[in-house]
Amino acid sequence: MSTLQALFADPPQPRYKGVRSHSQYLTMRDGIQIAVDIMLPLDLPAGERIPALMIMARYWRSLDLRMPNPPKKALIGPRAAAPDDFIARGFGLVVVDARGTGASTGVSRCPWSAEEIADYGEVAAWVLAQRWCNGRIGAYGISYEGASAQRLIASGVPGIRGVIPQEIEYDVYADVALPGGIFNEAFIKAWSESNARLDSGKPSSLFPLAARLITRGVRPVDADRQARETLAQALRDHQENTNVFAAMSRVTYRDDPFGETGVTLDDFSIFSHHDAIQGSGVPMFTWGSWLDGAAAEAALRNFNTFDVPQIIVIGAWKHEMTRHGSPFEKAGAPPDPTQAQQWAAMASFFEQTLVKDQPPTGRVLHYTTLGEGGWKTTAVFPPTGALAQRWYFQAGRALSPEMPGEAHAADAYTVDFEATTGTTNRWHTQMARPLHYPDRARADRRLLTYTSEALKTDIEITGWPVVTLFVASSEEDGAFFVYLEDVDERGVVRYLTEGQLRGIHRRLSDTPPPYATGMPYHSCRRSDAAPMPRGETVELVIGLQPISALVRQGHRLRIAVAGADKDTFARIPAAGMTTLQVSRSQGAASHVVLPIIPR
Repeated sequence: MSTLQALFADPPQPRYKGVRSHSQYLTMRDGIQIAVDIMLPLDLPAGERIPALMIMARYWRSLDLRMPNPPKKALIGPRAAAPDDFIARGFGLVVVDARGTGASTGVSRCPWSAEEIADYGEVAAWVLAQRWCNGRIGAYGISYEGASAQRLIASGVPGIRGVIPQEIEYDVYADVALPGGIFNEAFIKAWSESNARLDSGKPSSLFPLAARLITRGVRPVDADRQARETLAQALRDHQENTNVFAAMSRVTYRDDPFGETGVTLDDFSIFSHHDAIQGSGVPMFTWGSWLDGAAAEAALRNFNTFDVPQIIVIGAWKHEMTRHGSPFEKAGAPPDPTQAQQWAAMASFFEQTLVKDQPPTGRVLHYTTLGEGGWKTTAVFPPTGALAQRWYFQAGRALSPEMPGEAHAADAYTVDFEATTGTTNRWHTQMARPLHYPDRARADRRLLTYTSEALKTDIEITGWPVVTLFVASSEEDGAFFVYLEDVDERGVVRYLTEGQLRGIHRRLSDTPPPYATGMPYHSCRRSDAAPMPRGETVELVIGLQPISALVRQGHRLRIAVAGADKDTFARIPAAGMTTLQVSRSQGAASHVVLPIIPR
């Protein structure tokens, strides 16, 4: 298996200088006008054919600047300047405003609607017919754009030969809207408000300040630049877009409808396209971060669900992949690999799939281990030889591999609804914010914690930790959060990963999930709802987000339990006081199962 460094060691070298751009509308099957930017090498010889890369944008394909676009440069959009890099290396670029967004007309009923995916297919077919295109298309992007790149495969258009989804959500319900069945209120509210501004022609408040200052709005297509009549019509259309926050706020169960659209969150999740993606055989080069929402879990679902050629890279960076996010690194440190190396690896993948017609074979995963650094490579995840090691909650708020000795024992905890993981956590970085977990020693004072003795040897945790709580609550419902942490010799507490579960979703499903995962599967469907009987001990099995972390000799492991994360998730219940009894007795031994890699 190749190493991570080999991915960016020999990328295609820059061959062209400068960019020539134009934009236009493409008319879809139902009359909707889709705005596209086409960017090609300025000095592309007449008759030469090059591969095309597509970006499908929700947040504007390019910006209408208050000054001229820099000459001979790719049109500026609300994303990193990768287009100039790729175009210089011999790729054409087509950037699309999704239906109901940007300068495109129409209405966005829901993210990644069936109509939107069909539009991408029509645009791809048009690209393939262009004289400059060599008949092969790739697609890439971060977040919404990365998830759109993967969905492009499902359009079934011949010529799509490779995609690079980065920092995506695979299951909209579990990965972003309601992790563990708990409403991700802060993100959905901010995302919805951002979309509303964009859909009204105003720069998003999530754009960097400099971008907001130099931007008038979305860039009109060339033929509409003076009159702006079609753009005005598009902005009028967008006022009919579904209010995402209002629609998501009414979702409790996985099978609840998304607003008045007649679809559920499952219907516009990636796994609803499984058969088309699997049947295509299109290679995927997926990137994720252990600390960016559920991006690592999404990457691993790709890895373990689809039997197509795959390269997976899981690091420890913020959502835009521009800064390190590991709690063991200096805040804001450069990412590993650097952005230039990321682009080089992407260009190498596209050269193999779109130019040389030599796509990768098999599946390989490159991942970093927090607290250790460097990179490991495996063909299976969890890696071969991983052992399940059980650590139990003990008297004195201790954590130990020994089974508790008491017949009846529990710890009382009154939920502190002021508890928080802050506003630079894994869920807030998806709003273009920094990713930084400071020392959590003070935050843990609000939580119920269980801490081990100092470790006698290093422990590598790689896989999906699972916490089982035997708990009695004063309420019929609640939000349960569990954090895995590293406590060093000085008492500094470093966040490693987390899991959450709403009490009414506690029932483990009798049916398997629609994708591969190492987490216990709670369907979160209405038919599986199970209110918690007040004062009665029930079992909650909570899967934590996957992680690879090294806990050093002399450090201690900690499990912290909370009933709220006020700056991120909705409060459950909405009012009142909740008291818990967390059992640590022989017959109801709360514990964590850690996936340990022997050393």
